[in-house]
Amino acid sequence: MKRNLSTCLPARRRENPMAAHDRLPAPARAWVAQAVLPWSAASVARIWAKAMAETGCERSALARLMAAEAKTLAREAARG
Repeated sequence: MKRNLSTCLPARRRENPMAAHDRLPAPARAWVAQAVLPWSAASVARIWAKAMAETGCERSALARLMAAEAKTLAREAARG
């Protein structure tokens, strides 16, 4: 049974979720605080970074976060 306990794959490093949340820009942290869904800091950071790279506008990044949440809510409503 020893073979089940070891792997040659590199260990996946888990990050402190509060530290990741604290690294978000202030407007993104404020958005997460009022969001309907429980968003991970990694998801918010990914959406925020992509929007900022494309537009450079915080309002646009916030609008993209709201659109992502609306899309997710619509998908969940359609399921059930």
